[in-house]
Amino acid sequence: MMGLLNSKNSLSIFSIWLVTISGMIGIYLGYVDWFVSKTPMNLILGMILLFWNFPPKNGWRSILVWFVVYILGMTVEAVGVNTGLLFGSYVYGENLGFKVIGVPILIGVNWVVLTFLTATVSKRFISNKWLAIFCGAFLMVLLDIFIEPIAPIFDFWSWELGFAPIRNFVDWFIVSLIMQVIVRNELPEESASFPIHHLASQFVFFIFFCLIF
Repeated sequence: MMGLLNSKNSLSIFSIWLVTISGMIGIYLGYVDWFVSKTPMNLILGMILLFWNFPPKNGWRSILVWFVVYILGMTVEAVGVNTGLLFGSYVYGENLGFKVIGVPILIGVNWVVLTFLTATVSKRFISNKWLAIFCGAFLMVLLDIFIEPIAPIFDFWSWELGFAPIRNFVDWFIVSLIMQVIVRNELPEESASFPIHHLASQFVFFIFFCLIF
């Protein structure tokens, strides 16, 4: 059983870095449109690998909790896009796939994946519950800081101001904090390193292009 778990973890780490590095090289060499248009596939792959390695901890209860995170993510984005009351005035581009009321349906998946990654990594390294929750929310905001300059270039989303306002990061932290609290009891106990690699790959990808562009 341990060998199987190690194999799943190793294969998942290899897969996520293969996709990340291939995307970095391809975009750097000028194949921006082809690679960026595959972003929905990358989001789905990340989610599949996570739930392959970490099946719902508490069965249907866990599935319901993660579904709540998905719906919450979609809801706050819908409020943001359609009213500007959250995050600021922005619109989604075409490279995140099919949209409902202006919000890509995979954005909810992104909220689920990022919440899982940041919460799991924080829990692994920080024993204090509330400190880990705050750290998880901070990691989500920190990643968003590196995503924002690249998002318009990759046609993920764009801001009316031309850049992300401070309130975007404040609202991101508040929403992230709520999600971290919601999922706390559904986080895996396993110490597999895949979540660390998955989160690190996202930081590496966006920091790289922040430096390039």
